Amino acid sequence: MRNYARRQFLKGLGTTIALPYLPSVLGDVGANAATQRMIFIAFGWGVTQETWLPKRGDVGPNYQLPEGLAPLARHKKDFSVIMGSQHQFNLEGHWGSTVFLTGANRYAVPGKSFTNSVSADQIAAQAWGKDNRYSSLQFDTENASESGHGPGLSLSWNQSGKPMAGVQNPFDIYQKLFGNEEMSVEQRQRMIRKKGSSLDAILSDARQLQSKLNVSDKDKLDEYFESVREIELQLAKEEAWLDRPKPKAPFDTPKDGLKGYEEIKLTYDLMVAALQTNSTRVITYRQPVESLLQSMEVGISSHNMSHYGGGIRREVSEQRDQKQSELLSYLLDKLKSTKDMDGRSLLETTTLSYGSNILHGHTLNNCPVIVAGNSKHLKLGEYVELPSGTPLCNLWLTLLNANGLDQKSFGDSEGMIDRIMV
Repeated sequence: MRNYARRQFLKGLGTTIALPYLPSVLGDVGANAATQRMIFIAFGWGVTQETWLPKRGDVGPNYQLPEGLAPLARHKKDFSVIMGSQHQFNLEGHWGSTVFLTGANRYAVPGKSFTNSVSADQIAAQAWGKDNRYSSLQFDTENASESGHGPGLSLSWNQSGKPMAGVQNPFDIYQKLFGNEEMSVEQRQRMIRKKGSSLDAILSDARQLQSKLNVSDKDKLDEYFESVREIELQLAKEEAWLDRPKPKAPFDTPKDGLKGYEEIKLTYDLMVAALQTNSTRVITYRQPVESLLQSMEVGISSHNMSHYGGGIRREVSEQRDQKQSELLSYLLDKLKSTKDMDGRSLLETTTLSYGSNILHGHTLNNCPVIVAGNSKHLKLGEYVELPSGTPLCNLWLTLLNANGLDQKSFGDSEGMIDRIMV
């Protein structure tokens, strides 16, 4: 019975949906929220400090774009490089994105081996998501730990600090956004009800175990029941959208099995498509590094590259920076050229953050972060040096408020970064 129940439990773990908007927790939603969108992208293993970071002290709009960011030259006025921040509780060199959007102290709850808190994207998702097919979308990568991302199922963590499952390849993302339209409403309804029946069976097995568990295991089971409740909410939302067809795909079904550079590029295309079709307004992406290097045929692992020192590791690290900047420039091109349903550029209405929770190697301060878009509320086109040790959550707090979400604090934030606000 125990082994059978364990197998059943795993079917539901990690599948979550954002909670309803909770004003007492999330604050008020400003008038600007109706038109805003947010993208959070994280990559593992940091950057090449010597060639990615602007020259120290060269702050403001006239800074010289460093070699690692050179492919972004045509967009220089559309983004800011923000340095000097860190997560004070990030003590794990191989946990590049686990607390990137939360700033949580993993040891904060006595008796727990791991704890996390809600991620910044979910504050926006909980406030905005009721009118979209997906409150938020989580894009992920296979073998995320190889790319320096650490524990989790995506960048996103729900209101209880539990991991939210991410879709791991562009083919599956495409199917989620545009697939299954050949099925009738009745067929899709039967599929949803079948999922619900399976969930009922899992719950029945779980409840039979309750009387046999110690206190610690009962706590774990309560967490599991919470995840199940969220799955039920997700199924309910799927059923509510059954009679509303998915949008027409803007391009043909992609090839399955793409890896590295082309995988990231296609995922960016799908991000833009998801926003353009109003399928969601909030997206996170744990971007691959390991498969990017494999597609570059450099013959070195991403972990070894991050401890670059000199020689071939340094060369590969710099090549990686170039490729990532090329891809980011491509994404900015797409956001600029794509109009939303009201005829505005997506870049105008989207706040994009892009960075890493690690500088390089095991250096966990001075997180490299780029912020782009939402020029109506954010001051862009500059190199910004924050005081050393500034909480990265100060930036997330600022971006949330710039998007019309009235937040007094977030994570371990100490205040807003007023200098990047218009």
